[in-house]
Amino acid sequence: MSGSYIIASASWGAALLLSGCHPAVGVPTPRVEAGLASAPATPPTLAELKNATYKGLEEPAGAIMLKDGRWEGRPYQPGGAARPSVSLASGFRVTGDLDGDGTDESVVVLAKSSGGSGTFDYLAVVKRTATGIDNVATVALGDRVQIRSARIENGMLHVSVVRAGDNDPMCWPGELADLAWTFAGSHLAPVAASGPTSRLSLDTLAGTEWVLRAWSFDEPAPTEPEITLTYRDGRFAGRSGCNRYTAPAKAGDLPGNLSVGPVASTRMACPENESAVEARFLRQLGTAKKFGFTLGRLGITYEAEDGGLGTMLFDGRTLPPTAKP
Repeated sequence: MSGSYIIASASWGAALLLSGCHPAVGVPTPRVEAGLASAPATPPTLAELKNATYKGLEEPAGAIMLKDGRWEGRPYQPGGAARPSVSLASGFRVTGDLDGDGTDESVVVLAKSSGGSGTFDYLAVVKRTATGIDNVATVALGDRVQIRSARIENGMLHVSVVRAGDNDPMCWPGELADLAWTFAGSHLAPVAASGPTSRLSLDTLAGTEWVLRAWSFDEPAPTEPEITLTYRDGRFAGRSGCNRYTAPAKAGDLPGNLSVGPVASTRMACPENESAVEARFLRQLGTAKKFGFTLGRLGITYEAEDGGLGTMLFDGRTLPPTAKP
């Protein structure tokens, strides 16, 4: 049975893209999951997962219980501000049958922080039982790992990631890897990689049409007009609304660093609302500084008008073989 996944941005994911080693600010707007009413054969819902008990996170206290997607431990020092915390990627859920019993489990991402700038991510498998929901397995994913995609297929959990390679700073990961696990009774057993790792580059974006879904982590983009982005042969191209655009794109010295422009576009007359959307997108794309992935979405970080940084988020869809960017 093939699995499905729901993806949204998360506040701890923002830190991976916005400014390298520095944490981001702001709270994301998660995508809403339909059909929260549960049935015996359904996998645990996002609402249930936000208030579940999890184990295997290397906490001295053992199992931890989330409340509205978050848990905080006691300060490391009496009266101190630093304390351990765990947060759920509240808009991310992979579903599928991992244990072969004919019913689907849910797999979620948990981010553990020790109070510093870094986060350590875990995958947690949660199953519905006769008495409730149970976290049946947890596995460490890594420090500040970016998830490109995730799925459950033929009883195996597949996750494509961007992670720090041997010579990468932890906050500038550049190694692409495809990871996989099978469910082995009480834990996730890793499956040997089928091929070598590769490096993050602009070519990683090729062959996919990216559709704008959010102006920033806390601001959805309109669905109409649809804004798209493709990459091929050193250029971005796509639709900015009712016009088409193209712009040279160049990678920087560090993984994910990016410069774009100048941006050129056709000059069809557009309705006022579409013109405003186009103008905003082309300005933000022209000030792009970095690209990466957060919970299955492409993120392009840009300079905001107020001098800060924002990150546009895109969902990917496969380009038809005959399509031209």
